[in-house]
Amino acid sequence: MTPMGAAVGTASAINCRVKPCHRALAVSLRLRTNTDSPSYAAAQSRRFSPGLSSGVEPLRVASRSYSSRTAMTEGLLFRQLLELESKTYTYLLADTATKEAVLIDPVLETIDRDLKLIGELGLNLKVAVNTHCHADHITSTGLMKKRLVGLKSAISKYSGASADILLSEGDKIPFGKHCLTVRDTPGHTDGCMTLVMEDQSMAFTGDTLLIRGCGRTDFQQGCAKRLYHSVHQKIFTLPDQCLIYPAHDYLGQTVSTVGEERKFNPRLTKSIEQFVDIMNNLNLPKPAKIDISVPANLVCGLHEV
Repeated sequence: MTPMGAAVGTASAINCRVKPCHRALAVSLRLRTNTDSPSYAAAQSRRFSPGLSSGVEPLRVASRSYSSRTAMTEGLLFRQLLELESKTYTYLLADTATKEAVLIDPVLETIDRDLKLIGELGLNLKVAVNTHCHADHITSTGLMKKRLVGLKSAISKYSGASADILLSEGDKIPFGKHCLTVRDTPGHTDGCMTLVMEDQSMAFTGDTLLIRGCGRTDFQQGCAKRLYHSVHQKIFTLPDQCLIYPAHDYLGQTVSTVGEERKFNPRLTKSIEQFVDIMNNLNLPKPAKIDISVPANLVCGLHEV
């Protein structure tokens, strides 16, 4: 008999001489002790993470917990708001301690909604910023300045529009302990920019990068090659998990990630030559409000308002 067989045999013989109640108590004590031991924890770890002991990483399921991801920026209040006609997203960000806030891409038709929310939350709106000179709606920044004392408007210096703050690459928009950093991303228009949170957890891409799409390049200084380079050099270089919040979505989508768009965007995964060909053959009708929106937005939305 092998040493192992002898040990098992001895243990069996001893176990047979133990009274049933004593045997149950012994098993109970042994189980409780083992669950507290390092060897038990290691065994359980191997059980639920097979392959670790052999140096192979276990399979992990990818998570898409968008709402909790935004909350990981400590002390940040975040709201995504929709204007139904133009399908424009307006974004409200605030420091929960100081109550200082920034509003991105506000729309004239929803000014009352936005101001009501800002008031209800007790926020001090410091800056209302447009990601570019929009062609499909009129911004509310000019009128909002008339209703909120101390509010400043902001837009890219390359947009040709007037504002209190003219922004360019690397500029920061602070609010409390947080800030948004400007990345120039022209292509849809000369004055397009992407606003990135200081921890690179979120990027507000305007019309440059949409969810599984991008802004058109057939009007307002549009250039397909510039847009392609802007996305690949300024947005796709952000971390994979960085959340993408666009200025519009027409399919009910609210958020994406850099990793998703780099992998799945049907236009921007193509070569630059293929991309230019796609953009040159979209044959889209011009925005219905372009003739009134652009002149108004060049003067902060106050043209004939």
